[in-house]
Amino acid sequence: MGRVRIGVMGTADIARRRMLPAFADHPDTEVTAVASRDPDRARQVAQHYGCRALDTYAELLEAPDVDAVYVPLPNTLHAVWTERALRSGRHVLVEKPMATDAHDTERLVALAERSGLALVENVMFVHHDAHRHVLRLIEEGAVGALRGMQAVFAVPRRPEDDIRLRADLGGGALWDTGVYPVHAALHLLGEDLDVVGATLTGAGVDTSGAALLRASGGVWVHLAFGIDHAYRNFYELWGDRGRLTVERAFTPPADAAPRVRLERDGKTSVVPMEPRDQVRASVAAFVRAVREGRSDPTAPVRQARLLQRIRAAAEASPIGASASL
Repeated sequence: MGRVRIGVMGTADIARRRMLPAFADHPDTEVTAVASRDPDRARQVAQHYGCRALDTYAELLEAPDVDAVYVPLPNTLHAVWTERALRSGRHVLVEKPMATDAHDTERLVALAERSGLALVENVMFVHHDAHRHVLRLIEEGAVGALRGMQAVFAVPRRPEDDIRLRADLGGGALWDTGVYPVHAALHLLGEDLDVVGATLTGAGVDTSGAALLRASGGVWVHLAFGIDHAYRNFYELWGDRGRLTVERAFTPPADAAPRVRLERDGKTSVVPMEPRDQVRASVAAFVRAVREGRSDPTAPVRQARLLQRIRAAAEASPIGASASL
């Protein structure tokens, strides 16, 4: 198989800033078409990358020169267009969350497996080597016996017309920034996570939230997220001998590694990490999945189920969800 020919469904900010440059730069991918409901925007983006502009998403799925589709649409459109892309025989890279319902995620993953197609949720930070190094440090006892984990990702408020603030498009903090700490807990601690309690607050959509989980062995996990906050981006693993903190854990620049600090026995040291372009690494991982005709079916399903349990816990608690949601 030669280069994977990519069709981009929409011209979202993350597509223009991150993914289109990475697709264009990677030797194993080629952007062949960009589709948008805004024809002028599609032509503008397509001209920049030397590819065709298409006026509808359906036209993209009929294009003979598209092997795989990248879906950065609003959250409520992820499931329907991912399914249509898979049924058209295309591999799919879809922005997180893959769907806003765990049953839809399970159904899409099963469809991809039956069809021999790659279906990948674009969680990029897991492709940075720093997190594998952190896992090794924990396994080697760098902090002693693990007692707890904290993970936080929060960003300043967007303009009022931003899709993250629109309930009808699947906006809200849990689906936006909440995915990162949730995925970090699964990635670092495994899937055996019980939801002890959760809260979501905001007017119209949830703009902040937190969840308390319990992992195997009694390890507590505190996750916090928001889209109306001073910027915060880290996770921390706390043991009986020390503490390991990873700053800029989820979105480090390509030329700077996450900052990893180890506090142990009254001493603090910085653990050296190498920079890595995790966007490019995500593209490379997708190419491998396409060439193998399959992808890991467990990661998106585990994440979707945990996100759904957190939302259910918040809605079930008399103080867990704001009455204004």
